[in-house]
Amino acid sequence: MNIKKIISLTAVAVISLLIIYGFVLISKIFSSNTKFEEKEVYVYVPTDANYTDVKKILEPYIKNFENFELVASKRDYPENVKSGRFLLKKDMNNMDLVRAMRSNVPVKLAFNNQERLENFAGRVGSEIEADSLSLIKAIKDPVFLKENGFNEENVFAMFIPNTYEVYWNTSAEKFRDKMIKEYHNFWTEERIEKAKKQGLTPVEATILASIVHKESVQKDERPRIAGVYLNRLRLEMPLQADPTVIYALKLRANDFDQVIKRVFYNDLIMKSPYNTYVNVGLPPGPIAMPDITALEAVLNPEKNDYIYFCASVERFGYHEFAATLPEHNINAKKYSDWIASQGVTR
Repeated sequence: MNIKKIISLTAVAVISLLIIYGFVLISKIFSSNTKFEEKEVYVYVPTDANYTDVKKILEPYIKNFENFELVASKRDYPENVKSGRFLLKKDMNNMDLVRAMRSNVPVKLAFNNQERLENFAGRVGSEIEADSLSLIKAIKDPVFLKENGFNEENVFAMFIPNTYEVYWNTSAEKFRDKMIKEYHNFWTEERIEKAKKQGLTPVEATILASIVHKESVQKDERPRIAGVYLNRLRLEMPLQADPTVIYALKLRANDFDQVIKRVFYNDLIMKSPYNTYVNVGLPPGPIAMPDITALEAVLNPEKNDYIYFCASVERFGYHEFAATLPEHNINAKKYSDWIASQGVTR
């Protein structure tokens, strides 16, 4: 066999080996390498996690880890691990998997109708890496409160219910700072001026809105209720808002899961800064997180002469309003008789 033939055969063999190697390599890179049945799953990489931690997190989702590591190494992923929330899709190949682990996917965080800061922190802590205790600590930080004109009792007024995009690995401090930015975005000069016309600061407007929010789920009725409470504030008479008494009862029992549908005389005389039957003016903080319609109702109240209102027995979900006490007493008796007939004891 001559030298040319040997070289030719050797070249063919090398090329064949390269083709086979290339095919194997391409197969390792671009073949499906997931082992979950769902269309997509999210994986969460904690702050300060390293590549060893990531391998443990990904192990339940990846079919052939050797092939994944080959691509991850070529793409310098082990040295550049990111924390956050990452989306894996069924049948992703290794290149896609590595690419996915570099793309932190935000969480769409929606919140409303929370009754107090502790409940709110628990709600947020279930969606992001920061837990409820670290969130409360960050929000109640004395320096932060002083810089932004809040105190521990009214700082709950800072949170504007909406849907926000935040990264799962957002720290408690960064989340708090995002929320104060959103607070200032909401309280434009126009809204601040509207609150001022009602004799209120933004925090006071939020506290009143929290009462309006709890008084009625009917959005079209809230401006009228806001008008009634503003009338009472101008007359320097107690707000006499049952929702504040209910809040005080829950606060005293440290049980915000209980359902209270009826308020009794002994409840109305209980000592609490949140009891607006015995204290004139607003309570020291919000009794709930008011939604935007309740806030707008306080800023744009109905102008009326009503001083009193109670739940209607003819239009359930709505209220009957009165300008005089005798008129109110008639409405109140109708409601009292009706609720007694329903056997509601608390």
